[in-house]
Amino acid sequence: MRFTVFTPTYNRAHTLDRLYHSLQRQTFRDFEWIVVDDGSTDNTRNTIKRFIDEKPFFEIKYFYTENGGKHRAINRAISVAEGNLFFIADSDDHLTDDALYKVDEIEKTIPSDKKDQFAGVCGLDGYDFKTQVGTTFSDLEYLDITGFEREKYNIKGDKKEVFYTDVLRKYPFPTFDNETFISEGIVWDRMAKDGLKLRYFNEIIYLCEYQPEGISNNQSTYFVNSPKGWALFINEYIVNYKLGFKSKWNMIYGYYGSMKKFLPIKTMANSFNVNTVYFKIIMFIIRFHKKLSNLLKDVHL
Repeated sequence: MRFTVFTPTYNRAHTLDRLYHSLQRQTFRDFEWIVVDDGSTDNTRNTIKRFIDEKPFFEIKYFYTENGGKHRAINRAISVAEGNLFFIADSDDHLTDDALYKVDEIEKTIPSDKKDQFAGVCGLDGYDFKTQVGTTFSDLEYLDITGFEREKYNIKGDKKEVFYTDVLRKYPFPTFDNETFISEGIVWDRMAKDGLKLRYFNEIIYLCEYQPEGISNNQSTYFVNSPKGWALFINEYIVNYKLGFKSKWNMIYGYYGSMKKFLPIKTMANSFNVNTVYFKIIMFIIRFHKKLSNLLKDVHL
C-alpha cells in the first residue's frame, strides 16, 4: 500500500465528517485510513462505524485506547500501518483533493539510490486553498534539507510532513507515565540530527483549522501537564540548535516560571543536570535582570 493516512482523535466526532469526505475525494486511491481514538467520550466510535458501514473505496481501521496523548496514538498507528508513506491528518483538518497524488509525485522524484538519505517529503499547510500557513522558500521546484535548515530558507510555521513509515518506526515517541503530551518536534529533530532530509515543495496539500481547545492554541498548558516530556524537549533543543549560554538559560527560565508552583526546585535542577544551588542562582539572576529591565522601561516611559 502506498499511503497510511493516520488520524488521532479525542472528542472530535463533530469534525470527522469533513476529513472523511476529503479522503473520499482523493484522486490518488491507494491508501488506508487508521483512526486512533484517544479515549473519546463523545460519539466518535459510532461516527467511525458509520463511515465503515458506508464501505468507502479505502479501508478504515479503528482503534480505541485510554487517553494517553497524540504521541502514543502515533506510536500505536505506526505499529500497524501498511502504507509506505505515513500522512498525519488531525481530526479537525482535511486534505486537498489531490494531496496524496501530489505527495506521490514529489516522492517519486527522489532517486531510488538516495531514498535512504530522506525521512520523507513536506508540502504546505493552508488556511484555505490559496493562503499558506507561515512562510516558505522561493524560486525552486523543491528543496532537500534537514529540519535544522528551515530558518535558513525562510521555512516557518506549520508544514505538512509526510514520512516514510519505516523511518518513523525507527524513531518512536518517548513516553512518560502520567504524561499525555510531548512535542512532535522532538522526533522530527532526532531525524534531522541523524542527517535525514525532507524534500520540501511549495504546494498546499493540507487545510488547517486551529480549534480554540486544540494543542496548537494551548501548547503551554499541555507542556505544564507533562513536565518530564517538556524538560526532555528543552534539553535536546539546546543541544540540537547549539544555543548559547543566554538563550539556553532563558529557555530553562521559561520552564522554571511555569513549573515553580508544581515542582520542587531540586527536581527542576535535576531535569537539566545541574546543581540545585547553581540552578537557584541562575534563576535569581534572570528574574532580577527581567525586573530591572521592566523597571527601566517604566522609568523611560
